[in-house]
Amino acid sequence: MQWDRTSTIGIAKVSCTFCHGNGTRFRRNGSEAPCNCVLRAVFRACWNKFRQCALSSGHVGTVRLEFCGGREGRRTYGFKREEYMADFCLVSRRMLDDQEYRIFRYHHLLGADWRLCCRQLKMERGDFFHAVYKIERKLGQAFASLEPYPLYPLREYFNGVVNKHNLEKTARRMLGSGNRVPLPLSA
Repeated sequence: MQWDRTSTIGIAKVSCTFCHGNGTRFRRNGSEAPCNCVLRAVFRACWNKFRQCALSSGHVGTVRLEFCGGREGRRTYGFKREEYMADFCLVSRRMLDDQEYRIFRYHHLLGADWRLCCRQLKMERGDFFHAVYKIERKLGQAFASLEPYPLYPLREYFNGVVNKHNLEKTARRMLGSGNRVPLPLSA
């Protein structure tokens, strides 16, 4: 994901004392970087989607047909909600060390409040919240910068990127004609 002011200003925290709601901070070398409030917002958006998928996990997910790039225009089938939950957990496990993952698992995955987490992990309240903010920042950066398919933005993960040229070519091939196929206005 390209981190510039246009991609970060919408999710930046207005009351942030570092970026003042702009979403970007300047590094010492003069380059722009996303503010920590933006990275935590990315994590929280992904986490909320994870919780939404987990709540609906009692229902059997629907299989989706997706068009993939390639010379033959291949299609794949998949369970998007289940794949997202697995990606969320696997990326989190890979990015965090053992202590951070224990905090993440207790607080975010299992839903324990800070009092229970502090008692189980034998931590002070301030240290616990500093660790939570660090985890959210680290995972927000990881979710947005995964290659080739990042977890954030969620719209692209669940719907895929629609390329007008590929859509038109696929529609022509499916109809079996060489004529131009009118595209819907939403494409």
